[in-house]
Amino acid sequence: MDQRVIEFVAALRAAGVRVSLAESADAFRAIAQIGVMDRDQFRIALRATLVKDLADAPEFDKLFPIYFGSGGPPLFDPSRELSSDEMRQLKDALRDLLGDDKRLQQLMRYLLEGANPTRDELARLGNQAGVPLARYPHQQSYLTRRMLRQLGVDAEFRELMDRLIEKLLAQGMRRETLERVGQLAEENLRRLEEQFAQYVGAQIAQNNAHAPRERAPLRSADLMHRSFGALSERDMADLRHQVRRLAARLRSRAALRQRRGKRGALDAKRTIRANLRHATVPFHIAHKRRHLKPKLILICDVSTSVRPVVELMLRMVYELQDQIHSAHSFIFIDDLVNVTPEFAEHRPEVAVERVLADNPPGYYNTDLGRALTHFCKQHLATVDHRTTVIVLGDGRNNYLDPGIGAFQEIKKRARRIVWLNPENRRLWGSGDSDILRYYPLCDAVHEVGNLAELAEAIDRLLDAR
Repeated sequence: MDQRVIEFVAALRAAGVRVSLAESADAFRAIAQIGVMDRDQFRIALRATLVKDLADAPEFDKLFPIYFGSGGPPLFDPSRELSSDEMRQLKDALRDLLGDDKRLQQLMRYLLEGANPTRDELARLGNQAGVPLARYPHQQSYLTRRMLRQLGVDAEFRELMDRLIEKLLAQGMRRETLERVGQLAEENLRRLEEQFAQYVGAQIAQNNAHAPRERAPLRSADLMHRSFGALSERDMADLRHQVRRLAARLRSRAALRQRRGKRGALDAKRTIRANLRHATVPFHIAHKRRHLKPKLILICDVSTSVRPVVELMLRMVYELQDQIHSAHSFIFIDDLVNVTPEFAEHRPEVAVERVLADNPPGYYNTDLGRALTHFCKQHLATVDHRTTVIVLGDGRNNYLDPGIGAFQEIKKRARRIVWLNPENRRLWGSGDSDILRYYPLCDAVHEVGNLAELAEAIDRLLDAR
């Protein structure tokens, strides 16, 4: 059972559900307390320990019966319905009809003797049908039929059943009994198909659990380092799927730093001062305590040139919100819009979609200066000494007032200002770019031309001291 739980957790992670090592350990502790005999209690315990987000519940509910189902309904034992003489007649007739055909012998052992397939038999039939190569759910029904055909469930099987009925009738078996034999065979065939389908579904889930480590990194790594400007819509769709997995890795690193920060690092100066009365013998150790969860304010340009970067940035930041004290988000093209309520009410991917749909690019020109002035008038109170202000944009103002004075007001109140620019560094300051005027006022300026650079910049934000 332990191995099955490990495989189940791997399948959840492959499906995009975030499950940490600590949460896996919680699941094992819960199982140790309640056991596995009560299937509903077992399912509830796993769901409570492994699923933190309601949006992940459908994936859990889809995978749980695959890994912890009964294996499909057990095959019915015909000896419960037939007398010992009738069972002997049936076996003799089968022996005469089947001869040395091992494939049909195995099928009839399932259908007319009620012997359930073993794991080894399922694995052999699955290998012959090509199950180890399956990756997609829609392949389940096709591969199930292929496994049945491996046993001879086709026109030959129907012909065999007709011949069996004729032979048993010639041996004097009653028609009522023959009808019951046919019904039992049909019922067992249905149950056998369910067992095969569940086996195929579990194998597809396991194949997908290993697929990210085996194949996905090649394409993902390529897209992660491809310029945002060179991405197609299909590439963007692929990156959207990668954001949650990437955010999970950043979250784990941030959580580790959080735990270290709570313990604190040795503060040598305070330790010496505290122990002067002990002749500097360190009886009392002083530590540096840090608040590692940042307060963020995001001011994002959603004009056409920067739009894809903003989408991924907002998705990633709000996927990491359990590692952030608070976040306020604003977007602008020619004026500032507060979109924080959207992220308070909806999941990140839904909120981002709504924000971008409600604020499409159009005829208006980018005006960061006006947006900064608006921010200072309406929202400056959201900035304090613990706040990191993040500006995401290319700094191009169409030769309008860049609002340097407003930017300086924000800097006075903020802990730090970080600028993320998706434009190539060689173009900074060219044409209508004002980025070099903002540069001296920023604590850090990062080029984020692809998702890998964007993720690294966010990781630095979470690691900021």
